[in-house]
Amino acid sequence: MSAPIALYYWPTPNGWKISVALEEMGLPYETHLINIGAGDQFDPEFLKIAPNNRMPAIVDPEGPDGAAVSVFESGAILQYLARKTGQFGGTTERERIAVDEWLMWQMGGLGPMAGQAHHFLKFAKEDVPYAKDRYRAETGRLYGVLDRQLAQNEFVAGDFISIADFSIWGWASLWEGQQQTLDDKPHMARWLELMGAREGVQRGRALHAELRKS
Repeated sequence: MSAPIALYYWPTPNGWKISVALEEMGLPYETHLINIGAGDQFDPEFLKIAPNNRMPAIVDPEGPDGAAVSVFESGAILQYLARKTGQFGGTTERERIAVDEWLMWQMGGLGPMAGQAHHFLKFAKEDVPYAKDRYRAETGRLYGVLDRQLAQNEFVAGDFISIADFSIWGWASLWEGQQQTLDDKPHMARWLELMGAREGVQRGRALHAELRKS
């Protein structure tokens, strides 16, 4: 059996990307909790692994050429794991291009915008109507893009599940907290149900779910 990957994690949409991927790929891992509310991400030892003060991160003891490697940034971790296992990254060059496109779409668009929507709609100490309207509207626009893509494909990058789906699902599953609706997004609703029914997704989402605040 392979040596377990060390997963530095907290139960958030970014953390779920990697816990879901590890479960779906069948890779052994051990969890190291990084309590972002307590500031664990600023610990000097963690900074050696994740210099941007953000989880998730991993350390794979069986990295390239058999030597250990650490990887930070969720998109980079997903790409690394897909290459390592030969799973969920696409099997042709056209498929790999589509996976990369939608992974970058999440990293540069949906994640930041939905994250800002969460912040200003739920957690900001001051009421900032402009910010609420801006990030709510942009998140809604992005979900419209996603719905149109899913009208043509079973999964995000095509008719195959990929790391792009793992990357997007965590944020998209929290659409209610972003004050969105699925009434006009039937294809996104179908995809959310399809993803949520997968055992690997369920296990990844359940990892230390008790630590999430209500």
